[in-house]
Amino acid sequence: MSLEESASNGGTDRPVPPAVSKPETGWREGNQRPSLGEVFRSVKVPGAKASIWRKFLAFSGPGYLVAVGYMDPGNWATSLAGGSAFGYTLLSVIMLSNLMAILLQALSLKLGVVAERDLAQACRDHYSRPVSVALWVACEIAIAACDLAEVIGSAIALNLLFGLPLMWGVCLTALDVLAVMYLQHKGFRLLEAFVITLIGTIAVCFLLELIFSHPDALGILGGFVPKKEILTQREMLFVAIGILGATVMPHNLYLHSAIVQTRNYERTPDGKREAITFATLDSTIALMGALFINGAILIVAAAVFHQGGKTEVAEIQDAYKLLSPMLGVGLASTLFAVALLASGQNSTLTGTLAGQIVMEGFLNIRLRPWLRRLITRLIAIIPAVIATALYGASGTAKLLIWSQVILSLQLSFAVIPLVLFTSDKAKMGEFVNPLWLKIAAWATAIVILLLNLKLLCDFFGITQWLGV
Repeated sequence: MSLEESASNGGTDRPVPPAVSKPETGWREGNQRPSLGEVFRSVKVPGAKASIWRKFLAFSGPGYLVAVGYMDPGNWATSLAGGSAFGYTLLSVIMLSNLMAILLQALSLKLGVVAERDLAQACRDHYSRPVSVALWVACEIAIAACDLAEVIGSAIALNLLFGLPLMWGVCLTALDVLAVMYLQHKGFRLLEAFVITLIGTIAVCFLLELIFSHPDALGILGGFVPKKEILTQREMLFVAIGILGATVMPHNLYLHSAIVQTRNYERTPDGKREAITFATLDSTIALMGALFINGAILIVAAAVFHQGGKTEVAEIQDAYKLLSPMLGVGLASTLFAVALLASGQNSTLTGTLAGQIVMEGFLNIRLRPWLRRLITRLIAIIPAVIATALYGASGTAKLLIWSQVILSLQLSFAVIPLVLFTSDKAKMGEFVNPLWLKIAAWATAIVILLLNLKLLCDFFGITQWLGV
């Protein structure tokens, strides 16, 4: 084994995963080594005679790692603002955002299964070197912005639960890289189980919050019906676009296309078709769980704050302080903070993996696993430390909003290449998107682009200056 191979495999004597061969003539490069090589094809998939249930369980897991990004602390701020200000009205926006997410994640996993490369590798293959580097820089900025929201969310939770200063909380959450290293060393399935456990914790906490808050069932059902006023009222539209920007996370598209390859399915047309079916089912179920949690945050805010006349609750700390007094349940605020801590820590775990995938995919850098994770973690954590030191507790809400704006800037740079690649017959062969899926995918990409441009224009005051 060469020194380069040993370094790429973490310095162990375990065989290096085989280079990914060129599956279709539409790709310029062959011999692609997979991202997360230490867990590539590490999860066994039962053979043809196994039951559908066993096969589904084998493919279950990656969807939940992806779903974590759709319920991170950045979503909390927008859902709290939407529920407290407008009641149940914006539930339809959360549902629409979730449907978009299901579609995009299905395309992402299909790219990983069929092309046998993740989205970052596909971009490096398709675009010129300068464009690939520019996309990498943009993606790293987006991951840092996303991590800013996640780390600050965890730090706020630690502060609310234990009185730990924000700066100490930010530094403490940086140790999640050690958890990723340990869990991944023990097996990717253990990492998935840990993430699913934290998601379950969040779900239980908000199920109890829903019980305590006694929401209006008819109001909830009516909230899932789109209303014209969402588009006509400027303030409501701004929050609605913020919900969309906070829901669809660009780094999840890179993450999903890589971790789906941890399954050791047969690399034949039938094997790939089966993998796409079960992986899509896995991600769809997981993202419906994210819909429940995001919807629950908005419902609780609507039932407690909007109904109680507190229509301007947007900061997490304010929600924590008001929940127990307004509900008359001492446990309510504690459950809220516990769920926030689980959400923030979960998101930083998957963000660390996404950073590793992006660096490997765009730059084709091969370093020892612990060094790769340390570098990608520092890229994400340093801005969070600086921002917290400069702004402290009083500026955390503004930092969360800024993080969502930065994510909005980068989102289309991930979505458009993904739709472009999966709609290219030369690249995808028989698995190319059918016409109806191409229409739905491009419509989703255009809606995301236009709405995020609107969000940015409103944020920077451009629409007001133009009189729009």
